[in-house]
Amino acid sequence: MARKPRIEFEGALYHIIARGNQRQDIFRGREDFTKYLDLLSRYKERYSFFLYAYALMTNHVHLLLETTQTPLSKILQGLQQSYTSYFNRKYSTVGHLFQGRYKAILCNKDEYLLTLIKYIHLNPLRAKATKTLEDYLWTSHSAYLMEVQNSGLLDTDFVLQMFSQKKSTAIRRYRDFMSDGSIVEKEEIYKTVDQRLLGDETFVEMIKGKVGLEIAGTTRIRQYSLERIARAMESVDEAFLSDMRSNSKSRNVVQGRKLFSRVARDFGYQNLEIAKFLKKDPSAVTRYVTDKVSMQCLVHKVMTALRD
Repeated sequence: MARKPRIEFEGALYHIIARGNQRQDIFRGREDFTKYLDLLSRYKERYSFFLYAYALMTNHVHLLLETTQTPLSKILQGLQQSYTSYFNRKYSTVGHLFQGRYKAILCNKDEYLLTLIKYIHLNPLRAKATKTLEDYLWTSHSAYLMEVQNSGLLDTDFVLQMFSQKKSTAIRRYRDFMSDGSIVEKEEIYKTVDQRLLGDETFVEMIKGKVGLEIAGTTRIRQYSLERIARAMESVDEAFLSDMRSNSKSRNVVQGRKLFSRVARDFGYQNLEIAKFLKKDPSAVTRYVTDKVSMQCLVHKVMTALRD
């Protein structure tokens, strides 16, 4: 089967996973981790991309990267070739260090940025490589807590401002977000459309129109019913279905409708279906799902309740 072409354009956000060839270790000691981060910093300076999170594990790497003018393929080609050359020289080895083609999932930044950061930063805990996130040196988690010098590698300001405009408050809320006990399941991150896209139908259609590529499918699986989503929202005290169906225009109720609509769209439901369920005009649901106000923390909260 022919490989599907990369979807690349300026402003694309990718969750990148690069694994060692035949699952071999790509980092054997502290110096190797440091070298990779140094190379990552050099390529960031050269190509001016944004880096929101990373996790370096013994045999694989996670990056959350947003491109500007330089395509992802050029960035990763240079980075991986440079690190492979370093590794082969140091350990007197030859051949490929990384496994075939790295995985790059194009993600909806408006809906998944925080969820992806949490998933990536929790990698060492899932792998039982550490008992606490703070004790593991090779993720970007500490940079968000301002416990290490950033040196320009991480673009933390944009993310922290999603929690609060006041930095001290944003850091505290980020810490709470990371330690609230909820786990981002692997299935949530890898349940993609056409194995390349993470986002709802609106996002997929936008990408199709932007790049002109054929994309198989348009929606994720309808894993939960609309009734189940509504119950999950009630369980975390975000909104009651009776209120969302009422004529109330209070701020909290409107926010509840927006949250419900976004979660429902993420599981493949059409605006008309959501509008019928909420007993609202379809144009209102369209406004809810296109509103640019970020609700990632709340979406993550409801997703967690759905899995419980």
